[in-house]
Amino acid sequence: MTQPIIDHARSESSEREQERERGTELCPDCETDTIVHDPDRGERVCDECGLVLTEDPIDYGPEWRAFNAQEHDELSRVGAPLTQSMHDRGLTTTIDWRNKDANGRSMSADKHGQIHRLRVWQERIRTKNAGERNLKYALSEIDRMVSALGVPNPVKETASVIYRRALQQDLIRGRSIEGVATSALYTACRKEDIPRSLEEVTAVSRVDQREIGRTYRYIADELGINLEPTNPRQFVPRFCSELDIDKDVETKAIEIIDETTEQGLHSGKSPTGFAAAAIYAAGLLCDETIPQRAVAETAQTTVVTVRNRYREQLDAIDQTPAT
Repeated sequence: MTQPIIDHARSESSEREQERERGTELCPDCETDTIVHDPDRGERVCDECGLVLTEDPIDYGPEWRAFNAQEHDELSRVGAPLTQSMHDRGLTTTIDWRNKDANGRSMSADKHGQIHRLRVWQERIRTKNAGERNLKYALSEIDRMVSALGVPNPVKETASVIYRRALQQDLIRGRSIEGVATSALYTACRKEDIPRSLEEVTAVSRVDQREIGRTYRYIADELGINLEPTNPRQFVPRFCSELDIDKDVETKAIEIIDETTEQGLHSGKSPTGFAAAAIYAAGLLCDETIPQRAVAETAQTTVVTVRNRYREQLDAIDQTPAT
C-alpha cells in the first residue's frame, strides 16, 4: 500500500520540478500557478489560496519619492557618475570656491584664509606623481578641444580611454602631451563615426597637423585600433546645414557620393574635399547657385580642389548640369 503512495509523491515532485524548469512556479500548498506580486506590501502571494511565499524583501531604491525631474535632482544625494575623462575618475572631493558654510552664511575673514589654504592643498594632493599630473593635463586638453569642436560626450570618454591606454603602454615618451591628446581625440572621432576632419581638429589644437597625423598613425598601430576609411557622405549633412542648402541638394549630393564611391573615385582623396565637390555638383544639377568659395571655406579646403573634384564626379556619373 505504501509503494503506490510513494510513486504518486515522486511523480508529483517530478511534475513540480518540470514546472520550475519551464519557468512556471507552483504554489507549494494548492499546487497552482497563480502566484502574483503585491508591490504595495512587497509580497509574493498565491492568488488561489492566499499563501504568502515571500515577504519583507530588501528595497535597494531610495527612501524618498519624486514625481518629476526637478524633485529627483533636489532629493538625490549621490554624486556624479564615474568618468574616464577625469584623472581620478571623479572619485574626489572638492572644496567650493564660495566662502559659505552649510547654511549658506558667509564665513569670517579668518575662515576665508583657512579655507583658501585647504583649497590649495586639496588641489595639490589630487595628483600624487608625475603620471597623474600628465594625465590630468592631457584630459583637460581633451575636454577643451571637445568643447571647441562641439562633439558629444561619448567621444570625450573614448578619447580619454585611448590616452590612458597610450600612457599605460608608455607611448607618450618622446612625444608632446598635446600631440598625443589631440591624436587620441581624432581617433575617438573616427571610432565613434563623428565627422571631424584632421584640419578641424588641428584648428583647435596646439600642435601642427603633421605631428597629429604622425602620432595618430603610431598610436592606432601600437594599440591595434583598426579604423575604416572616412566616408565622405558623413560630412554632407553638416556642410549643407552650415550652407543653408535645400534638402533636395543634400539628397542629390549623397547620391553622387554613393555612386562615385562604388566606382572607387574617392580613393586617395580628402573626404571633406570630396564631400564639398559633391555638394557643389548637386547644386548645379538641382539648379541652385552655390558659390565654390563658400563650399570650400565650409569644408576647409581650396577652391581648386572643389573645381577639380566636382568635374571628376560629373564625368563619373555621366551627367551634365543644365546651362
